[in-house]
Amino acid sequence: MFLADSRTSAGADQINTCSKLRVFKTGNRFVVLLTSGNLATTQGVVSRIERDIRENVHGSLYSMQTLDEAAEYVGGISIDEQNRHADKRIEKDFQPEATFILGGQIESDQPSMLQIYPEGNFIRASQAMPFLQIGEVKYGRPILDRVVDGETSLQSAVMCGLVSMDSTMRSNATVGPPIEYMVYVKNTYYASVHRSLAEDDEYLLDLRRTWAANLHEAFDKLPEAPGLDDLQFLPNIDLLHR
Repeated sequence: MFLADSRTSAGADQINTCSKLRVFKTGNRFVVLLTSGNLATTQGVVSRIERDIRENVHGSLYSMQTLDEAAEYVGGISIDEQNRHADKRIEKDFQPEATFILGGQIESDQPSMLQIYPEGNFIRASQAMPFLQIGEVKYGRPILDRVVDGETSLQSAVMCGLVSMDSTMRSNATVGPPIEYMVYVKNTYYASVHRSLAEDDEYLLDLRRTWAANLHEAFDKLPEAPGLDDLQFLPNIDLLHR
């Protein structure tokens, strides 16, 4: 399954969104690209991929025989796009780097996912590491580490991914809806599920409320830390601000 938010920037009076999930499909070839990082770089990479396909360029995404080859192709374009902005690196806080997740299936090759780094190299998801993350990863990672493994069903993976994304949105304003998720089933060469959840989507709101309530319930059932039974708390003193 693939999951992405759509927020590209968030200020006090302006929020910008753009889809970070792209699908490239033809015949027995279904490739999904998730993007993260500098918007000019990611948009440049997507535009170059689309142009190569449109102009039937030798070595386009549709001529790749494996996802590894496709990852090398995307990584090379990413480096080219970053180099185009090399003169801007001296500007304060300008970072042209971008990261991608590429996944799907090409012909009879096994479905897979790969993470492409700004340097153009990539790693593949595996039984030991069954999920990949790009962008803001730290807030949503704990539930993935605790729940997802090589035996996790697609249904559970979707639920876990959505909770992970909601946890990230709760703690970081740069991540936000619409939330787009997709499920691909081996040898189908099309998206079995492709949904977008807006900020006011009732399911997304219900998921958030239910997860928060269950977290509070689980917290209340935790065993008390040793030594607290004999500790005398003074009333009306905010210990956190001492």
